[in-house]
Amino acid sequence: MIGADALVKCLEEEGVTHVFGYPGVAICPFYDSILQSDIRTVLVRTEQSAAHAASGLARITGKPGVCAVTSGPGATNLITGIATAFADSIPLICITGQVVSDLIGSDVFQEADITGACESFVKYSYLVKDAADIPRIMKEAFYIANTGRKGPVLIDVPYDIQKEALRSFEYPEEVHLRTYKPTVKGNALQIKKVVKELEKAKRPLVIAGGGVHLCDATKELRSWVEEYNIPVVSTMMGLGAMPTEHPLYFGMVGNNGAPYANRAMKEADLVILIGARVADRAVNQSEVITKNTVLVHIDVDPAEIGKNAGPNIPIVGDAKSIINDIQEYEIDGEYDAWLSDLGKYRQTMIPKRVTNPEYVDPAEFIRYLSEEMDEDAIYVADVGQNQIWSCAYHIVKKGRFMTTGGMGTMGYSMPAAMGVKLAAPDKQVIAVCGDGSFQMSMCELATMRQHNVPVKIIVLKNNYLGMVRQHQHFAYKDAYSVVDLSGSPDLEFIAKAYGMKFSRVENMDSYKEAVKDFLKEDESYLMECVIDPMDLV
Repeated sequence: MIGADALVKCLEEEGVTHVFGYPGVAICPFYDSILQSDIRTVLVRTEQSAAHAASGLARITGKPGVCAVTSGPGATNLITGIATAFADSIPLICITGQVVSDLIGSDVFQEADITGACESFVKYSYLVKDAADIPRIMKEAFYIANTGRKGPVLIDVPYDIQKEALRSFEYPEEVHLRTYKPTVKGNALQIKKVVKELEKAKRPLVIAGGGVHLCDATKELRSWVEEYNIPVVSTMMGLGAMPTEHPLYFGMVGNNGAPYANRAMKEADLVILIGARVADRAVNQSEVITKNTVLVHIDVDPAEIGKNAGPNIPIVGDAKSIINDIQEYEIDGEYDAWLSDLGKYRQTMIPKRVTNPEYVDPAEFIRYLSEEMDEDAIYVADVGQNQIWSCAYHIVKKGRFMTTGGMGTMGYSMPAAMGVKLAAPDKQVIAVCGDGSFQMSMCELATMRQHNVPVKIIVLKNNYLGMVRQHQHFAYKDAYSVVDLSGSPDLEFIAKAYGMKFSRVENMDSYKEAVKDFLKEDESYLMECVIDPMDLV
């Protein structure tokens, strides 16, 4: 057995089913070895997409996604996908080939210090120096990536180490890391304090973040809040933690959130923040949740607690475990008046949209699309105006809503949806993007075709980088700079080139029939919706 064989054997031991990547000479031993495995390899068309696809798979399976690329430009192209996963706390194992060990530092062909370049946005990184270390390193990498605050781990493997023989192979059963002991169980005294505050509170509010999904705590959250009638809002990454139309759910908070959700956050006398950062997109002024409010912050990452807002009751630990512990107590709280007020806010503070009948109204389109989608469908939103419309108007039932919130990486939705579909082939998977983000990853239509991954894609086309144009409209008084997407391809011909079905919706006259036709097909389908270029989120 050589080092490359050991890498593949470790992946098999971890139950890996797919590896997304792009080969080159420095990673060829690995890709040669994987030919003897049942692990499915997926050739993406650009390395960034390998990380996004692995991220989509990870978010559905709850296990680390795996990507493998070559050295130099292959590794550097992967960086944006790694940073995206790091910002969203998605577990990835990123394997990169490297030049021969004794040439490292010589600036030889396709050498890049990838461990150094990624230092600020990986959870941990390894430069493998001895093939005998591969089983231990791989076991540690999977453990680190998928425990505590989850995230990407980078493993850089020089070419000669991949070719080096191992005397024996033994995959460790356990991990022993002296300096890495993530806390799972919440402090019992702090949990008792939360119970007491819930009993005193008149206007409690739970803010559910992406950590609720990452630790698979949605059932526990719903059970707990339903038992005691506690209202819930969510961050962008927490969307879907509660069904959109659940009577206890009051929308997304933040800069682009629902007005009634933000009002609920401001008026609450007890805020329980679960699995979320106090970051600018969700809470742009920390005093909103600290002034005249008791703040409880529950997070598995102790570095996040107190970073931007000082909580009254900090609890470090896994959200699922902590919610279960809170449920052990009987809570004597009465919140009917508060829920009544929130219900009125939800009815009276709905934003009014002014639409142009000559175009598709993205709000109404997304709402109707959601109603017609399967109950357990998975909706993957890209970045830009399409993301904000999706967050505001998509109706999550029993499925998932996915997007990238931390880094806001355009071009995310299609490769991520591809990873989702491979992980959940029986579910309806839809990627929604703008014409700008579509063109950043439309090369992956070839990957979908080659590997028969039937993702449905909707492009909200307005011929602009819409979110930037909107900012320039307000901040620069319509001085539009470098946001015009003139020259974009005809998507009907793009669809034909990749053997996909295509439809174009230009206004609201026949959109319902178009949506039904789009959803009933089992194969890949590209739909273009023409949006008013001047529409605002």
